[in-house]
Amino acid sequence: MKNILFFGDSLTAGYGLVASQAYPSLIQQRIDAKELSYKVINAGLSGDTSAGGVHRVERWLHDKIDIFVLALGANDGLRGIPARETSQNLQTIINKVRHKYPEAKIIISGMEIPDILPGRYAAEFRALFRELALKNNVSFIPFLLEGVVGMRHLNLPDGVHPNAEGQKLLANHTWAVLERVLE
Repeated sequence: MKNILFFGDSLTAGYGLVASQAYPSLIQQRIDAKELSYKVINAGLSGDTSAGGVHRVERWLHDKIDIFVLALGANDGLRGIPARETSQNLQTIINKVRHKYPEAKIIISGMEIPDILPGRYAAEFRALFRELALKNNVSFIPFLLEGVVGMRHLNLPDGVHPNAEGQKLLANHTWAVLERVLE
């Protein structure tokens, strides 16, 4: 049995939903349906930032990790943390995973923030995920929340967190990339 670690924030944790509705659980259902020998581990923590992830990633690296899905950064964007700082933190997380498990395959989930924010921040924030994926030669999900953000019927009443139907789209975006990485 190989392990897939989903390391993220409330989007990964399935904020406001039962665990089985979070997209990592939906990915496990697809893996089981295909009778693949992978176990999904959901290390989503609501409110987490890339800086928080740097400090907590090592506690998740005790069990062998074969595939690491990095889905952090949304809260950095919401808080206006400089894109360079977010990028450095995510790179540190990647480095820690690679140091412990050099053979692990890594997938980065891209995040975006609305272009309504002034200046170049939204563009810099969007680009940092693609740049990290290219720099580290890892698989890339362009925008985890594509088709979900801003869609009232796919989000909880807070308008920020995907509901069960929205989580299905997150699973689809992730599966499109993950399926190619599975052996």
